[in-house]
Amino acid sequence: MTTRRTFLTTGALAGAATLASPAVTRAQAPIKWRMQTYAGAALGEHVVKPAVEAFNTIAQGQMEIELFYADQLVPTGELFQAMQRGTIDCVQSDDDSMASPTEVTVFGGYFPLALRYSLDVPALFNKYGLGAIWAEEYAKVGVKHISAGSWDPCNFSTKKPINSLADLQGLRIFTFPTAGRFLTRFGVVPVTLPWEDVEVALQTGELDGLAWSGITEVYTVGWANVTDYFLTNNISGAWIGHFFANMDRWNEVPPHLQELLRVCFEQSHYYRQHWYWAGEAHLRVNETKLKLTTIPDAEWAEVETAAVAFWDEIAQESEVKARVVQIIKDYNETMKKAGPPYRF
Repeated sequence: MTTRRTFLTTGALAGAATLASPAVTRAQAPIKWRMQTYAGAALGEHVVKPAVEAFNTIAQGQMEIELFYADQLVPTGELFQAMQRGTIDCVQSDDDSMASPTEVTVFGGYFPLALRYSLDVPALFNKYGLGAIWAEEYAKVGVKHISAGSWDPCNFSTKKPINSLADLQGLRIFTFPTAGRFLTRFGVVPVTLPWEDVEVALQTGELDGLAWSGITEVYTVGWANVTDYFLTNNISGAWIGHFFANMDRWNEVPPHLQELLRVCFEQSHYYRQHWYWAGEAHLRVNETKLKLTTIPDAEWAEVETAAVAFWDEIAQESEVKARVVQIIKDYNETMKKAGPPYRF
């Protein structure tokens, strides 16, 4: 019979043996994601690569993102479909460029004259409700909207000087779909090309210019070498870009890694804010490849008036679009009433 003494002795020894035994753990294969960005390699060095590298480092082998640049896996216009199918796990783009089939697509990229400064984007998404609308619309089509952030303004870089609205007539311009739709009102001919073909098209004369970015990108990706003029009037004060993921793949990621993705992508948004803000001013003042031109304020007011009419047209297309347009109007009205530095 087992006495109390032998029971305690054998039990203690067994417990000690258990504690002393090395833990046997099974290594879990890291989660692998493929991400494609709208940006080419030169621009991607700034707008996404640091965030991906930071995530991969902090994740410590639990998860790894493999980054691909514009059109490397699929054409930019097919990014949404590839992500929805799961061919690509994660995408950095605006809604417009990746041909998103949502009600909010028209507002992605550069929505004409809706934004004045880069801070307008996070304010609208985090304080005025756009973030919730985007999350809802993308959930309907099996995509996780992770976050939105601002990029640079949208200006014209051209081979011919633009000093008046009349100078826009007939210009073949590489631009975003919605921006191109708006600019046709002023005689612009929008041209769609793969991103990597733009420089050659400018050299051969297939393009007269582009309305794709601010001056920072024009210098960074080499377009300053093949254009001559930069128009200081912009058709939007900031680009709205996002990080998206296939919803099923997102749901497979543990909560702590989901949060890490959010944090790294938010850091990426922050980096672009100061990189572009400083770069736009520095390059205008200190570089000489591009000559600056300006359309007078009184004439440019015609573009601003046309933009508001364009918003009203968009609002007629659906209830969701009407909600977004109203938020943009309310926001801009508040900024105007607040006065400098919000609006001058």
